[in-house]
Amino acid sequence: MFISLYVALAAALAPLVAVNAGPAPMSPSELQANPERFDGQTVTLQGTVEKLREKVSPDGAPYFKFRLSDGPAAVRVISFGRSPCRDGMQATVEGTFEKVNRLGRLTYYHQVTATHVTCH
Repeated sequence: MFISLYVALAAALAPLVAVNAGPAPMSPSELQANPERFDGQTVTLQGTVEKLREKVSPDGAPYFKFRLSDGPAAVRVISFGRSPCRDGMQATVEGTFEKVNRLGRLTYYHQVTATHVTCH
């Protein structure tokens, strides 16, 4: 009886788990091979943290930025809060990719505004 209940529960929850799994991780090289396809989309990337900088905005909000690299290619990542990463760590980043992001007079290319950053 417990086994059939477990099987029924697992079957009922499986679609929910698949829906909430998010996009499959890709490398910065895969993303940059076709940036138009992912422009404005939520992406999940994996790579190495380089050039990490932690900053504070003019209104006092902490944020951080870094390059996420796989060797041949890199993507700029920006996120709010304090960084869980250090240079050289492997990271998984989830956020919105923008092929071109204009902020006032500044223009950034191939940027992810991250909602989740984990390091290992």
